[in-house]
Amino acid sequence: MTAPQPLLEAVNVRKVYRSGQVSVVALHELSLTVHAGDLVAVMGPSGSGKTTLLNCLSGLDDIDAGQVMVGGADLFAMSDADRTEHRARSMGFVFQSYNLIPVFTAAENVELPLLLVGTPAGQARRRSLEMLDRVGLAHRAGHRPNEMSGGEQQRVTVARALVARPAIVWAVEPTGNLDTAMAGQIMALLQRLNAEDGQTIVLVTHDPAIGAAAGRLVRMRDGRLAADEAVVPVTAGASAPTLG
Repeated sequence: MTAPQPLLEAVNVRKVYRSGQVSVVALHELSLTVHAGDLVAVMGPSGSGKTTLLNCLSGLDDIDAGQVMVGGADLFAMSDADRTEHRARSMGFVFQSYNLIPVFTAAENVELPLLLVGTPAGQARRRSLEMLDRVGLAHRAGHRPNEMSGGEQQRVTVARALVARPAIVWAVEPTGNLDTAMAGQIMALLQRLNAEDGQTIVLVTHDPAIGAAAGRLVRMRDGRLAADEAVVPVTAGASAPTLG
């Protein structure tokens, strides 16, 4: 049987930050493969290159050498405009700081990625409400961020990341602003979306409990992969919302 093609394949990616006469190599010829349905946690000490790796693999940052293929498309062979459009249509993002628009309701925040790629307003709203229901927040659709708890806001960001049905979701410290109980609920939600929908997720975390909940653990040190291993995931947050 033919092996499945990777969803993401990074080959010899190099990233250098420059300031005046000083150059710092953030990623050293790093290679990584992610298949559809993977749930990958990237861990490592501060300054190891975790967030830089995600920024480069998603095309948010440029690279100095190497190649990044996502869904068969070479990100850095594209123009900036094409790369931005590809990212909007095939990737979702979950950030530590939520990045919700304060004057928008939960439903308006979630539907925004669809509207930006030209989805008709009625269809965008329907899918927004369906996704909020999927993460257990149908009853909060009309609430603004300041009317929701941190855990609820992060579930809205998860719904926003998933509403366009992306090939891959990137999550940068998705539980960093939450207490232990809420962090467990968010990770359990990501686990269930991965298990039930086959959603591919790559997340950066400093929390060993979150890393232990992924099926694959990538460890970084000094801009290099120190380890890449399959693990038996620990179920997170038993009290997470039941997904319909």
